[in-house]
Amino acid sequence: MTPSPSDDLAVDARGLLKRFGGFTALNGLDLQIPKGAFYAYLGPNGAGKSTSIALLTGVYGPDAGTIRMLGVDAVKKPMEVKRRVGVVPEELSLFERLTGRQYLTFCARMYGLDGDEAAARATELLELTELTYKAGSLVSEYSKGMRRRLAIAAALIHAPELVLLDEPFEGIDVLAAGVIRELLRELSRRGVTLLLTTHVLEIADRLATHAGIIQAGRMLDQGPVSSLLQRYDCSSLEAVFEKLIAVPSSRNARLSFYGEAPAPVVPLREPA
Repeated sequence: MTPSPSDDLAVDARGLLKRFGGFTALNGLDLQIPKGAFYAYLGPNGAGKSTSIALLTGVYGPDAGTIRMLGVDAVKKPMEVKRRVGVVPEELSLFERLTGRQYLTFCARMYGLDGDEAAARATELLELTELTYKAGSLVSEYSKGMRRRLAIAAALIHAPELVLLDEPFEGIDVLAAGVIRELLRELSRRGVTLLLTTHVLEIADRLATHAGIIQAGRMLDQGPVSSLLQRYDCSSLEAVFEKLIAVPSSRNARLSFYGEAPAPVVPLREPA
């Protein structure tokens, strides 16, 4: 049998339409992610990135369109897909009255792992996310960066083939970001398919093998990063982003109520 194009895709979503009342969040979106890719999913606020992930994970059903994930129809067989996918949502909802270790063990048991395997994986993930020293503390005592790392560990506890991460670098310090970045690199080396939404385009440039840029619920362009850079004659994804999406300029911004601006004591750097 001649393989269809979707056989090599971890995510193959076509013609996705999603409306909330009179608002169209996704408008014929196509999203294709090859197996083993590190896919940076980029777009301005309100473009439809989080809605896309909600459809991929079964939080909402599409009003139109098809979704295949890891070769499975995600609308008809959602539980089969969920067993093979890890998700880190932007808005975390963790069990505050469990310790970090208890939370990971609970997640592992929910995926059917036995007690010994659950404990072993929890220990390994606590080490990889540098949370061992907080393993016995309640999640309610964790900082935002710790919570984010714990959520990623929970998403990996069942060894998923595909991991969806919605803004994992949002609002965390540089140390936590470094831990997450190295963990994502390790997953990529292991052949895990990753979908990452982020507004930090420098991170996308450093990590992604593939990218898609979305605006107003439509995919503007997607493909291997090298192809996108060549297609738009750019040296970075940030430059591609700015070519595809009108970025407001603030170079001539003025605050009239401050009066005339005095000469700065320290010379200001001009934007590149």
